[in-house]
Amino acid sequence: MMNTLKLYVKSMGMLIRSHMQYTSSFIMQMLAQLVMEGGEMMAVILVVDRFGSLKQWTGGNLFFFFGMMSVSFYTTEIFGRGITGNFPSMVRSGQLDTLLIRPRTIFFQVLCSGTDPRRITCIAVGVASLIMGSAMSGVVWSLPKALALAESILMSCMLILGLFLIEAIFSIHSVKSVELVNAITYGGRSACQYPIDVYPGPLKVLFTVVAPFALTMHVPAAYILGKPLYGWPAWTAFVTPLSGAAVLAVMIVLFNRGMRFYRSTGS
Repeated sequence: MMNTLKLYVKSMGMLIRSHMQYTSSFIMQMLAQLVMEGGEMMAVILVVDRFGSLKQWTGGNLFFFFGMMSVSFYTTEIFGRGITGNFPSMVRSGQLDTLLIRPRTIFFQVLCSGTDPRRITCIAVGVASLIMGSAMSGVVWSLPKALALAESILMSCMLILGLFLIEAIFSIHSVKSVELVNAITYGGRSACQYPIDVYPGPLKVLFTVVAPFALTMHVPAAYILGKPLYGWPAWTAFVTPLSGAAVLAVMIVLFNRGMRFYRSTGS
């Protein structure tokens, strides 16, 4: 296990250094990401300015939800880029064949194949939004709330990585991209920047049962903000996020099963 972790850290270090070889290009791309994520945050600012609140959620609460989603999603994109961006192209190009002869699992090798350090600026915007939302909401931090936040972000990262694995699984069987997967992942990011209870019933079911952002992120956030979601007791804020780990575990099993159907290009 420790050897595997060391290999992953070493791979990430090499990839990050390769990205930074062209310093000017890297800085400009980071600034572009900052502008894009700043635009997303501006949308939240406009909602807060126009409406003041959404149902029981104040402007500060909305900034807090936005920050949690940004930090979780873009952290996953930094460390899970091999899954989120590389695997389908590996299948189409035949590059995946070279991984089959190596003494590590395909999932681990693909995970080590890519990173996207440009997303650091997006995480910075998310952290700023979290701090601002916490201050505006008057959150009184305690150890349980800090642990709930840390667990929520970690489990949300696992959930997002698991959802990205769906596209990887489909790409084994089809070279065409699956837009439904993008609707769940990137669409889920946009939708779940806001509390789940502001949406109609079908979307609540989608993001509670199918892609459970409500369980990994919204229930803990509501606990931290002192507004329990669905009226559930406080202890659920430490239990429901585990659904993220469950989704990732199931998707890894399905991914490994799917690899049995992979047909080499013969390269």
